[in-house]
Amino acid sequence: MSKRNSYSKTDPDATFMHMKVDHMRNGQLKPAYNVQIAVESEYVTGVGIFDDRNDIATLIPMLNNMKEKLGHKYLNVIADSGYESEENYLYLEANEQIPYIKPQTYEKWKKRNFKNDISKRENMRYDAESDFYICHNNRKLIPTSIIHRTSASGYKSEVTVYECENCDNYIHKIKCTKAKGNRKMQVSKVFVKKREISYKNITTEFGIKLRINRSIQVEGAFGILKSDYEFNRFLTRGKNSVKTEFILLCFGYNINKLHSKIQNERTQNHLHESKPIA
Repeated sequence: MSKRNSYSKTDPDATFMHMKVDHMRNGQLKPAYNVQIAVESEYVTGVGIFDDRNDIATLIPMLNNMKEKLGHKYLNVIADSGYESEENYLYLEANEQIPYIKPQTYEKWKKRNFKNDISKRENMRYDAESDFYICHNNRKLIPTSIIHRTSASGYKSEVTVYECENCDNYIHKIKCTKAKGNRKMQVSKVFVKKREISYKNITTEFGIKLRINRSIQVEGAFGILKSDYEFNRFLTRGKNSVKTEFILLCFGYNINKLHSKIQNERTQNHLHESKPIA
């Protein structure tokens, strides 16, 4: 079972997962795989079959496998918020790859409730030189301790605990913390720094174009495989057999994509242009 907490008798390599399509509407778990693809110029260039339900743990092994099989690495790595983690950010940095990963809180940042929430770290001022935050009440949150955490993959991170000097007699304390004492806040400095870099990348004109193409090309490829090809179930069992089956399917997809691009004279088009908003 490796590190899994479930497996199927009919396929010991599979893990029980929730399906997006639930005809019985009872949340039934079924043996499944977490299928990952990498796409470039609308062609599937990488395939990964994982027994981990979490997308975060699939990025590094996926990129390592592609580097080994293709003999090169991609400079720009575009991924959705489900792949964001400190470990993944540091991996990309170590491999001299540029992250275009949407922060998990990206959509929340846009909302008025978040912007007006005085309890959020993002809405506090930070003095990097002296390493302290200033809250809505103009009081300092200073570092008091360090916590070390180990993820499921074995990655060790360092988290700094900040505590407000004094929350007494603050009329808006209930909006900032439910604690009886002073407000405490845990911050991974490395993660915050790497997230800011990725956020700046995805909000550039080029970054926006890449994110649009991730949605079009990756989600589009899955849509064609599931809807047009009606591929909703693997016919084989075992991770190796399932991967072989899916690779063959992607070969067919790539051939059809090449034919379509030749017919439409789009073989030199690698990215879809973002349409201006009217």
